[in-house]
This record gives sequence, C-alpha cells and structure tokens, in this order.
Amino acid sequence: MTKRRWPRYILAACALAALIAAATFLLPAHVPDYAAVRARFTPSEAYLLDHNGELIDSERIEFGVRRFEWVSLDAVSPALIDEIVNGEDRRFWQHHGIDWRGVFGAVRDRLVYHRQRGASTITMQLASLIENLARPRGSLAAWQRKLSEVRLAYGLEEQWSKPQILEAYLNLLQYRGELQGIGAAAALLAHKTPSGLTGAESAVLAALLPAPDEEPSRLIARACARDRNRQSPVTCEAIKDAAAQLLSHQAASSDRNRLAPQLAQALLKTPGQRVLTTLDLTTQKIAREALAEQLNDLESRNVRDGSVLVVDNATGNVLAYVASAGIQSRAAQVDGVRAHRQAGSTLKPFLYGLALERRYLTAASLLDDSPLNLDTASGTYIPQDYDHDFKGLVSVRTALASSLNVPAVRTVVLVGVEAFRDRLHELGYAGIVEEGDFYGFSLALGSAEVSLWEQAQAYRALARGGHWSALRVRADEPRGADRDILPADASFVIGNILSDRAARALTFGLDNRLNTPFWSAVKTGTSKDMRDNWCVGYSRRYTVAVWVGNFEGDAMHNVSGVTGAAPVWHDVMIALHRNLESQPPTTPDGVTAATTRFSPAVEQPRQEWFLTDTQARDVVAVPPDKQISQIASPADGMVLALDPDIPPNQQRVLISTKGSNDNMSLVLDGHILAQASEHILWPPRAGVHQLALQDARGTTVDSIRFTVR
Repeated sequence: MTKRRWPRYILAACALAALIAAATFLLPAHVPDYAAVRARFTPSEAYLLDHNGELIDSERIEFGVRRFEWVSLDAVSPALIDEIVNGEDRRFWQHHGIDWRGVFGAVRDRLVYHRQRGASTITMQLASLIENLARPRGSLAAWQRKLSEVRLAYGLEEQWSKPQILEAYLNLLQYRGELQGIGAAAALLAHKTPSGLTGAESAVLAALLPAPDEEPSRLIARACARDRNRQSPVTCEAIKDAAAQLLSHQAASSDRNRLAPQLAQALLKTPGQRVLTTLDLTTQKIAREALAEQLNDLESRNVRDGSVLVVDNATGNVLAYVASAGIQSRAAQVDGVRAHRQAGSTLKPFLYGLALERRYLTAASLLDDSPLNLDTASGTYIPQDYDHDFKGLVSVRTALASSLNVPAVRTVVLVGVEAFRDRLHELGYAGIVEEGDFYGFSLALGSAEVSLWEQAQAYRALARGGHWSALRVRADEPRGADRDILPADASFVIGNILSDRAARALTFGLDNRLNTPFWSAVKTGTSKDMRDNWCVGYSRRYTVAVWVGNFEGDAMHNVSGVTGAAPVWHDVMIALHRNLESQPPTTPDGVTAATTRFSPAVEQPRQEWFLTDTQARDVVAVPPDKQISQIASPADGMVLALDPDIPPNQQRVLISTKGSNDNMSLVLDGHILAQASEHILWPPRAGVHQLALQDARGTTVDSIRFTVR
C-alpha cells in the first residue's frame, strides 16, 4: 500500500504554525504600555503657544525625521481608517494579532504559485515599529526579529484595545520621505488636519504604506485596484487628481503658516518642547496682517521690512510680536523687535517730560523755532525741522505734538545731555550708555539707537503714569517689579500733549492716521535720510509700537512716520478697540488746569495743564528790544566749503542776527556790510573772516570768526 504524501505547502504551513504557536504561547513577551509608547513619541518640532494654548508657531529641531504631535484616533478621517484597514489588514477587527487565514494563504501562494504575498497584520506591523523604537534595525537575525514581532503582536492584542493599536499604527508609520505619522503626512502633503482627509486623499495615503517612496504611476495603480476590488465609491480619476496634488513637489516641501518665526527660533530649543507665551493668537494675526498690507503698499517706495509689538499696559504681557512680515524682505530672519535702529523723534516726549519735571518749562512755555547754531567738539551743529521750515515762537505743546526739532535741541541744552541720557537709560533704553558728549545735542532728535522692545517698554511707562516694569513674552516669566521712573504729573501732561490733534496739526494737518475715535497718545519718528520710521503710542489699555524700514539700512523714498509706520499703528489700534472704549486718564494729584493767553498771540488762548506752582495765565514773549543782541549765523568757528560743481555766483552764506535793531550794523573784515536787522545772503570769498555786530556808537556787541575754503 502506497504511503500518502502531504503537499509541501501544507507541511510548511504546519511547521510555521507550530513555530509561531511555540513563540507565542511558550515564550512570554514584554509588552510596552500604550501610554509609555505614546509618551516616547517625540515630535521633530517644538511649539510656540499663545496664552490660551493655541498654536502660534513651531520650529523644527530634529532633522532626521519629520513628525508632528500624536494624533488621537477620533481626530482621523473615517475614510482613511477604512482605506488603511481594508488595504493592510481587512480582518483587523476580528483576529487576535495573527491572521491565520492570511498566513496559510501567503504560504500557499509562495510554494504553489511562486508569488509573494504579505501576511503581516496591522498589529504585527505595529510590533515591528515598536521594536524599531526599542532596538536598532539589524541587531537581531531576521527570523529572530519575526518571532519577536509575533510574540509582541500577540501581547499587544492581549493588553491593548483595538483602537489603541490602530491609533499607534497611524502615528508610527512612515508615509513618504522623512514624514512619519499621519499628523505630518496630512499637514505637509494635503495641507490639512487628518480629520479633513477626503476619500481620494485617504486612498492615496493608504496606498503609500507598502512602499512609501514608490513612483506615482504604480502608487495610483495600487490605490485604484484596491478601491475597485472592494467596490469603493471613490473613482480612479479622483485618486489620480489627489495623487497629483499630494505628491507634487510644492505640497511636499510646503509648511504650515508661520506667525512668529523669529520668536519661535529664539525660544524653542528641544524636540517636543511646548512654550506657553503671553501672546494672543487673534492679536498676533491682526498685527501681522496690518503690517504686511502696509509693506505691500509701500513696496514702490523702497520699503521691505517692518515690526510690530503690542503690549497690555496693566500686566506688561506682550500680546503680539511681529519681528518681520515683508514678503520682499532680503533678511527675513532678522528680529526687528530686538534690532537697534536710530530713534528719530520718538525720544522727545521723555526730554520734555524731564524739563517739565524739573520746572524748567511748562506745556505753555514759548520756544523759538528759528535757525540755531551750536558749537560742539566736532564742529557746529545746525538742527533743521523735518519740513525745513521754521515756525518762529511756538509753545512746548505745539513743539512736541508737531515734532519740531529746533525747540527740542533748545530744550536739551536747557536740561543737559547727560541728564537726558540718564533718564533714557532708566527707562530701559539699554544701549544708551555712552557719555553725553558721545551723543551731543543730536540726542534730542534721536541719534541714539534703540529697539522696538525698548520703545514699547518706555511708552508703556508713560501710559501707566510713570510706573515702569519690564515686558515679558513667556508665561513662566515672573512679572517685573514696578519702579517709579517718571512723575505721574509730568507723565499726564506729556500724554495729554501726545493726544492733542490740534497741537499736532501744524506739521501733520488735522486729518491723519494718528487720529483715533477714542483717546490715544502717539508719537512718530523718522531717522536720518529716512532709514527708520517709527510710530509708538498708547491707549488706556494697550501700547502699540511699529517700525518700518529696511534691515539692510538703505533709505526709504519719501516715507515719514505719518505715512510709513502710522497706518499700521492706526489699524492695529482700531482693531484692538473694536469692542473696547478708551477713556482719557484720570487727572493725578499735582496737576491743575488754567486758561492761558499768549502775548504776542502766537497761539490761540486755551485751557492748559500745569504742574502745581507752575501755572501761567499770561505767557509773554521777550520783546525783541529786550533780547540779547548777537550774531545768529554763521556760527563762531564755522568752516564753510565752496562747492566746485556750483557756479560761484550762485553760492551764498546766510548772515543774520538776533535781538538787533536798525541802529546796529554788521561789519565784515573791518567794512560795514549792512544794517543788522537785515538777513544778508553774502557771496563767500575764500579765507578767514571776522564778523562783528556793532551798536550806533560803534561798540562791538558780538563778534565771530569763520573760514571759507
């Protein structure tokens, strides 16, 4: 009798089954806890969060792999779950880790039909992924690894729930290139969260799993075949369209929108780090969009960069930190909030505040906005107003609100450069540390370099009646202790001036972007050659600081504070107060109001605010005949150079006096030049010249020496 022979594939299957059974039941497997696997999953990113925990920005820290945060199963599209389960393991919900029908079928196909067919279940694939996390690939022989995975798969089914297994599988899978996990795959390939994936997108992503980097044509063929075999409602045409989008170079290389990249780079250092900031997501978007829109409008005027800082006055919390938002920027990595640039006229409020505090001036004091020459160690300093037009006698209120330069220089002469420098340093302008002579009188006009952070910090002190404390942008930073830097009375008067639309009309007109429908105080500034443009101001609740310019330092074209930075400041302020009122500050002790009249009537009578004991109902200018008679121009020691490119007969030197009358004469090099009351345009001659101012008796009242080269 002939002995019966079993087919080879049946014998092989029995042997494999026995081996698997022995590995599964006789050798215990150490199964990691679900929570431990999830905790070990570290994103390649670090995250910047607003004060409510909303995502502001992220920074990639790990570059070996790209993965985002763990995604829970209920946050994944049901279409994707259906596609993956049907494509990878259609009996996933029924088996206990090993699909025996699949195992026997794979052995049969290999031995009988000589074709390969996988038999790994989702649980077995997850076991392999977990093994790779715990043990480097290649550390065990292939058969040992397979047995280890089988044992681990069985243990996972015993200790984990099916949803936990599927969730971990979706997060640990490699999808394409460096992308690991459904969170990264959905965000960087489909530009959406996993919950929003369509059926066609899900079919493509599921088809990626057997060969993540396969060429598009074979990938599409696999996805179409899978859906056709199970009679899916997703058409092959839809799959082709989805694949074209998901696999395009543009989609694969794109990233989520960045709202605060410079801040993220400064604060985020380790993978998975989550930094809670004081920022507010809505405010950050408002500031960024307002700045981007203005920079787009100013592109034709050679403006590429800008920055915005929004601060809560009460807490010092930074609500918006926009360090750069220009699409045309050539240095977008620069942090414009921390960068130091020339301050322009933005330091003037603190200069006048110091003069008021020391009782040198009041808001009604008259200052002379006329040509001024000051001798310095490096030569003669001749300040000019922004519009190169002198206004004559103006009050401190008008001089500050309309940002006139010559009155500010006269004030710094009165106060002292050293005292002004010390005040600025107290207010947190940390870079202003040199001796007063280093800055000279130009410190009044903002020759020193400051940052937007320092500007907001100092103006917030004005908004709070002189109480200064450091700003903070991290929620775990302790709030800074208050220091009384500015007197409340002087701060109130300065704020009142900066809120006065009529007082600023002399320079800016009545209709400009500094006006708001609620109470606010604001100051602009433009540095030399229009390289930096500032607008800093505050309401009762917020301080907003704006800078526009170019990080490389090249000049803008005809852009001033009121046309460059002010529109951004205005739009942000309007948005912040859409549902919020801003009332004028409460009048502090030590401040009184009085009706003031001017003689001569250089300004209309008005109600003015005064510090106690400085009230003046009548402000009288010094009559010309009481002024000290002196030569106003040129300055003593001045050196003038003839320009060889200009015809000699077109070149002139202004010679003028102050406090003189028709009985006085100007004498140049011993010869009478003209009556002293006249302004003379003198044709210059090379050489050293002596100019004297003489009275009716021929007595020299004043004399200067100047040189023409």
